[in-house]
Amino acid sequence: MVKLTIRERESIQEAVRRFRKLVERSGVKKEMRRREFFEKPSEINRRARMRAERRTRRTKLLGVTA
Repeated sequence: MVKLTIRERESIQEAVRRFRKLVERSGVKKEMRRREFFEKPSEINRRARMRAERRTRRTKLLGVTA
């Protein structure tokens, strides 16, 4: 949960800007988008597999060893 306490002599615009940054950093928007529609477990697994393949391809291409 994101909590914001308004500082002394802080304008509404500044408070809203700080609130948006807090929400963005906390990942609430990303989580809302992810849960907006139901996704089958097989689709989640497929996307994870594709992401892993891209990651390995990228590391091989760049020659990075970790």
